[in-house]
Amino acid sequence: MTDPIRWGVLGAANFARKTMAPAIHNASGAVLAALATSTSEKAAPFRALQPDLAVHDSYEALLADPAIEAVYIPLPNALHVEWTEKAARAGKHVLCEKPIGLSLADIDRLIALREETGLLIAEAYMIPHHPQWQMVREIVQGSVIGDLLHIDGYFTFRLQDAGNIRLDAALGGGVTRDIGVYTLGAARLVTGQEPAQVVSRFGWRDGVDVSARIWADYGATTCSIYMSMEAPNRQVMTFHGSEGFVELTAPFNPVSHREASVRLVRGDGEERLTRFPNARQYVAQVEAFGRTLRTGAEYPVPLEFSRGTQAALEAAFAGEQAASR
Repeated sequence: MTDPIRWGVLGAANFARKTMAPAIHNASGAVLAALATSTSEKAAPFRALQPDLAVHDSYEALLADPAIEAVYIPLPNALHVEWTEKAARAGKHVLCEKPIGLSLADIDRLIALREETGLLIAEAYMIPHHPQWQMVREIVQGSVIGDLLHIDGYFTFRLQDAGNIRLDAALGGGVTRDIGVYTLGAARLVTGQEPAQVVSRFGWRDGVDVSARIWADYGATTCSIYMSMEAPNRQVMTFHGSEGFVELTAPFNPVSHREASVRLVRGDGEERLTRFPNARQYVAQVEAFGRTLRTGAEYPVPLEFSRGTQAALEAAFAGEQAASR
């Protein structure tokens, strides 16, 4: 029997507590084995999942734990590269929250570190692990809706907490870095193309982009993206073709937003709705990570993909500057 991957989590962030720790716990071939936090109260929900959880009072102590094979990093954006590097130097495989870096140079450093150490280092970009996105990619690239003409993407939510790290420029905050990896990355994932002719308009508050409108071309396909931290919850991605369209109604946060489904409408009147009530993308992400470690299977979202999305984000920021001159 193959030994399960023993995971450690650096920090008791809300997302780790509510989403990723349960995903690790529920994934086959994985064990939630350790947590780094200096606050015993924050460890309690993690121990509820795994009573034998080892709790370390510092990140360094967890990285020094020889029983831990892989770490998940849910820290603020500005700390991702630093702690990914420290974890890899400690001999741990790393799954780090998005965005894994804040510049192309950051990701290039991590690619070089991956090659040097032979460890798996990856961004926690979960949507490619969901079968709804695998279906949409097959539909689009298989020309089921004809030639792809246009992509529409919306991802909005209302941020209520004024102290949220997403509003802290020093920590790499802003809506584009927070969720642009989903919208722009999804267009890259489905089309296999890189964005060009990028033009953007941002809404700024205290040095942080709280809204973004981005227009780009993906090959011969035009694309329009709207994101906001000041609007009611909305998530939808639509791929319009010459012979129909395909739409995801919960493209990024299925279950918590609404049930995942793919709606395919063809110009001849055929309409098909496929639901995914049981798919769990975070569990699938952990299991894919484990398969790569145990069997050598190719990881679906390598750092090279993350680098391409970072290039798209940088093009979006540069697109506003160019348009302003």
